[in-house]
Amino acid sequence: MGAFVISKRFNDEYKFVFTSRKGKVIFTSLSYELKFEGEEDIERFKANIDQAKFLKFKGSGGKYFFKLMLSDVHFATSRKYTTELLLQKGIKEIVTYGSRAEILDFSSGDSIFEDEVEVVFEDEIE
Repeated sequence: MGAFVISKRFNDEYKFVFTSRKGKVIFTSLSYELKFEGEEDIERFKANIDQAKFLKFKGSGGKYFFKLMLSDVHFATSRKYTTELLLQKGIKEIVTYGSRAEILDFSSGDSIFEDEVEVVFEDEIE
């Protein structure tokens, strides 16, 4: 299942990305001054995913991308895809898993992993 991942931009504004089941970024949101604004938009998107529109484009470099519209307002922009088929797969991932995707918050900058611990195996002890 996909996930919404909240993080901070370098300018201290918040953003979120939607990642696929395999961990690839599918789209990136606009910037938010306050984290709760992004969280509210995620919940609004999940509740109204059936109303989302995907405007497809082909960039000057030949790559494909889409702009995600919700209530006729630009909501997010996809990553670049090499083929139109891959773009369609990205959209399908959103439609299939977006409404039930979990929300992960990595905006605090704190490490989510415990401090590194050295592991010593029995056969290494003399």
